[in-house]
Amino acid sequence: MIRIRALVAVAAVAVVAGCGYSATPVPQAVTPEPAAPATTAPCTDTGNPTRSYAPAAGGLPSPGNLPSGSTMAAIRDRGHLIAGVSGDSYLLASRNPFSGVVEGFDIDMVNQVAAAIFGTAKGHVQLRVISAADRIPLLQSGDVDIVARNMTINCARWDQIAFSAEYFHSGQKILVQKGSGITQVAGLSGKRACAPAGTTSLDQIQELAPDAIPVTATNHTGCLLKFQNGETDAITGDDTVLAGLAAQDPYAEVVTGEALTDEPYGIGVNRDQVDLVRFINGVLERMRADGSWQASYARWFKPSLKVDATQPTPVYGR
Repeated sequence: MIRIRALVAVAAVAVVAGCGYSATPVPQAVTPEPAAPATTAPCTDTGNPTRSYAPAAGGLPSPGNLPSGSTMAAIRDRGHLIAGVSGDSYLLASRNPFSGVVEGFDIDMVNQVAAAIFGTAKGHVQLRVISAADRIPLLQSGDVDIVARNMTINCARWDQIAFSAEYFHSGQKILVQKGSGITQVAGLSGKRACAPAGTTSLDQIQELAPDAIPVTATNHTGCLLKFQNGETDAITGDDTVLAGLAAQDPYAEVVTGEALTDEPYGIGVNRDQVDLVRFINGVLERMRADGSWQASYARWFKPSLKVDATQPTPVYGR
């Protein structure tokens, strides 16, 4: 019998006015998450794409002492930080149906940056809900100051934009029904596994479980509907995305263990605004020191992923 379970609807929506946020338009259509651009040439120097710019000497400046002429001072003078985010990635960035506020781990990152510029994030953040395909173009055009949208750092993207140090280390995993007996990817042999069409996630699965049966949907929410309708036995994707799906379905769980891929998330910035990158890296260092990163992880991800995590160690030297 097909068991249909309730799904907490999380739609891509505008950030509502109030609660310290400015209303922003929402794309009418959500573009499916594309695969990360292929790297056609090796990284320079250390070969580590997560390598970013070191925080400025002297530590993180106070809002009243931002360097004159800096990107941060210009944002402060404007009155708000404009951040490109997801609106339908539960636990990362999605609208709380009760408060009307877009919240999640990525939003915590945005708020920390805004608070470092203004002294408080309240009233100084404009969240712009964007598609995955819009992330780089909007940074290049200057329509957003930063992008915090589960964006994987890689060499190809460094040719187009700049990144903060890695703020979260994600990786591809699988989500299955509790009690399924599937404890590793090899257990998907003969089973159906779903991933959004156009991604490379199923390729990774079939390398390790050649007899797995691929199932596709428009996005991960579509995969969850298939999962709940008995049309697939598993869903695969970044563990952050799967954690959001598991939090919406009490019969689902993310298989623990080593991830199939490495997906280092970074905050995207216009490549010419190195001062803002250094500033954000200073914010991330402060989050490590005061425990706010750990608190954010414990709130959003640990209940579903069921594993401890620590903030990634930054790599500098650009």
